[in-house]
Amino acid sequence: MIITAMANWRPAPGEMLEWHPVTAARDDADGTGDAGVHPVPASFLQANHVRGVDAALRRGDRHTGFLGSATEIEGDLDDAALTRAVAVFLSRHEGLRTWFSVRDGSVRRHPAPADAALVPVDAGAASSTDGVREAVRDRLSRDATPLSWPPVAIGAVRRPGSFSLYYGADHAFSDGASQVSVITELADLYRAEVTGTPALDLTEHEGSFLDHVRIEDEVSPSYDLRSPELADWIDVVSRHDGGLPRFPLDLGLAPGETAPMEPVERDLLTAAEAEVFEQVCRDAGGSFTSGLFAACALVEHDLAGTGRYDGIAVLSTRHRGPFALSQGWFCAFSPVTFPVSDSNGPDDFAEVVRSATAAYARAKAAASVPIGRVLDLLATGGIGGAGLARSPQLFSYLDFRRFPGSGTPADERAVLFTGEGRTANASMWFNRDHRHLYLGAQIPSTPTARRTVRRYHDRLIELLTDVVRTRDDGRATGVIGADERCA
Repeated sequence: MIITAMANWRPAPGEMLEWHPVTAARDDADGTGDAGVHPVPASFLQANHVRGVDAALRRGDRHTGFLGSATEIEGDLDDAALTRAVAVFLSRHEGLRTWFSVRDGSVRRHPAPADAALVPVDAGAASSTDGVREAVRDRLSRDATPLSWPPVAIGAVRRPGSFSLYYGADHAFSDGASQVSVITELADLYRAEVTGTPALDLTEHEGSFLDHVRIEDEVSPSYDLRSPELADWIDVVSRHDGGLPRFPLDLGLAPGETAPMEPVERDLLTAAEAEVFEQVCRDAGGSFTSGLFAACALVEHDLAGTGRYDGIAVLSTRHRGPFALSQGWFCAFSPVTFPVSDSNGPDDFAEVVRSATAAYARAKAAASVPIGRVLDLLATGGIGGAGLARSPQLFSYLDFRRFPGSGTPADERAVLFTGEGRTANASMWFNRDHRHLYLGAQIPSTPTARRTVRRYHDRLIELLTDVVRTRDDGRATGVIGADERCA
């Protein structure tokens, strides 16, 4: 699987099938609604996102808050077998059997009807790759919404001898790890239905997202501003005028302005080079992830003159229960903050890795505090201001090699993509598989952002390759001269 822009998905044309509910769930237009209210509320992230989706819908905006994945399956499509596979999939993931409504700003979770099921519907034929892609994009914008059931969209493109399988989910019901696992899970369930052999037993790893919400609600009150897990949050927000860290270089935007998101992809290291880089990081007492933080810190120090790295890490909360392969939004956000000096000694990179490793350990501890509780404490404590509501510069790292299904045909042919809305940052999503380490960024579509981010990424690649190149003689420098700053 590779994370890429949807424009890079190249399905062959064919007959389009869409799985739709026999009985759709949606609140009545008059606001009373006949759907029951589920006893488990929305998580903080879900509620915040759903309000945004509802507001955008009322403005008439196109829905872009979804994630999607697709793959290619050999053999003629057996739509009855895929229908059974979809039913098993939905039965495994309790969170996907719910949806949301918004009334006067209040977000309510509802259960799907007891008899809810998805069945295939003929959606016509697409005569070109572009036609398939645009039809699927429109489908995800229309149907992968949290405001009706199902909050997911499943479909196939049938042709003789093979078919494309795609899946999209509103972000309130999915995250990056969910998308990595879902397409291989669906492919495995389909294989089991076609061949009559058992599907992989994932019972121990597919706990209910609703249990995760209950856990967050239980632990939140145990934290306050005196909790050590809040120390870095307080420090970072205080130094950023009550807000969250942003990309440190000019992106061609006025304060508070956003622009359409433009995807950027860069190859960073080959698989062999990534192995060397990881060993350098471990020799310094760190990890692959802390090494990436160290590299970004050095780039920002050299290009922007920053004396301290401040980033927001996207971390998983799946460790709170048997949620390793569950479908849902299992994310935490934590500050990673550490100093970067002006020294130019031979051990610069190793020193920065050690600082990054300590900071990343604090970030993982901070991730035990649900983000809703963090933001509430910062706001009510007078530390955070309006800037807390603005999206920060995000850093994510996923190792695809660790997921079940890695290397299977469905995984090898799979792509993962997101809807493309607006942004004011240049967030970075680092991904590693058995072929390479690569970077996906979501940047504002401005000329300044393109120039600035390209220079940032060029320097990052230069630094990473220099660390790898100097490994054999025992040095790991990778520092760019201070005269390269472009802030």
